[in-house]
Amino acid sequence: MKIARTLIDGIPSYIGSHDGTTFYRLSGDPLDLETPVYTSTEFEFEELEAPIDPPQVFAIGLNYREHAKEFNNPIPEYPVVFIKSIGSVLKPGGTIEIPKAAEATFVDYEVELAIVIGKKTKNVSEADALDHVLGYTIANDVTSRDWQKGSKGGGQWCRAKSFDTFCPLGPWIVTKDEIPDPNALTIESRVNGELRQSSNTSDMIFTIPQLVSFLSKSLTLLPGAVILTGTPCGVGAAMDPRVRLAEGDEVKLTIEKIGDLVNTVGVEMA
Repeated sequence: MKIARTLIDGIPSYIGSHDGTTFYRLSGDPLDLETPVYTSTEFEFEELEAPIDPPQVFAIGLNYREHAKEFNNPIPEYPVVFIKSIGSVLKPGGTIEIPKAAEATFVDYEVELAIVIGKKTKNVSEADALDHVLGYTIANDVTSRDWQKGSKGGGQWCRAKSFDTFCPLGPWIVTKDEIPDPNALTIESRVNGELRQSSNTSDMIFTIPQLVSFLSKSLTLLPGAVILTGTPCGVGAAMDPRVRLAEGDEVKLTIEKIGDLVNTVGVEMA
């Protein structure tokens, strides 16, 4: 099932589909039900909201072998974990804003497979980890390279990746029954139609079960928590010459069995 959200009478509400074309309202919250139930009436919508309003957003750095290599970093022994602000979540079709007030000038894209946790999870084993997953969506781990590694913030990953609009999610959550092996998916990004990243989630250093289990140790993952699982090689900061996102750019992210997440780029107004 594909689980999405749209505004109904001004309230973000869940809708569901099996084909990604015909949607129906769901009779309950997917995070409270093992199997959300469709209403009988087909539902039409104009645009989608982010598919989840997460209580937590965790992210993993350097989790693709080739991405670690493109920055000449060693393969990490343990997952590299950081946190993105829940305020950075952006809907499909929304505008990624280059931070004006923070004077962030080098903004970069990172296509990532995102895990959505389906129930309260703590100290889960790798063998049982997928039992706690609701499904998967696409994320863009938008990053200000000048705050991450440049002169602005002295290497503050959380700030570099937590500005408003820096976590586009969507277009929907695909439940785990439709993706039996999340570590066997093609994953790509395009900027203005130009292919930038093209890889497979099999290149991950730490698998989905390993990540869920690792994060849950002595730390409760709440229902609806989102885990970004790392990006493959091909980011703008690793190109020669380096290429940053600019106002007017279109970023299209694609993951097999999920679909496309498309956002444009603008400049912060306020």
